[in-house]
Amino acid sequence: MGKYYRINQYIQASEVRVISEDGKQVGVMPIFNAVQEARKREVDLIEIGPNAVPPVCKLMDFKKFKYQEAKKEREAKKGIKGGELKEIRLTPFMAQNDLDVRTKRVKEFLEEGNKVRLTVRFVGRQLGHKEFGQKILEKAIQNLDGIGQPESQPKWLGRDFFVILNRAKPNQKKDEKNENS
Repeated sequence: MGKYYRINQYIQASEVRVISEDGKQVGVMPIFNAVQEARKREVDLIEIGPNAVPPVCKLMDFKKFKYQEAKKEREAKKGIKGGELKEIRLTPFMAQNDLDVRTKRVKEFLEEGNKVRLTVRFVGRQLGHKEFGQKILEKAIQNLDGIGQPESQPKWLGRDFFVILNRAKPNQKKDEKNENS
């Protein structure tokens, strides 16, 4: 659902700052005069900055304005590919091959541009051996070195021990090597 805009006689301010369609400032005027100016130009008066003092209104055809806003929104969405938070579950006592399969899947998610939440789920008596969960998570992070990097330190949430991974920046490893030299 799009943003709601007040137009013409539905604008509630007594005085407004008016901007023309090409972005030039017309001036501050009473709402009645601004609506008259819009009618004279055969366009709508659209309240685009309701929180400003006085509110900012634009002289423009409302359908054209809505089209431009939708176009801006599509462009903004186009820049964000993926961006979802995916979750991969591990267990504290899993075999190396299972871990390799799961880290391969994490690599795919990271390359698509998604964030990944690695979760180690503890069941029953496993909670008595929390150190195994930490080791599994450390192994997984090591396997993903250069591809993914943790956002923060691993955390506990109930029976889950988790960390969120972002895609590593490609030039970050080079910078680290240069600092060590």
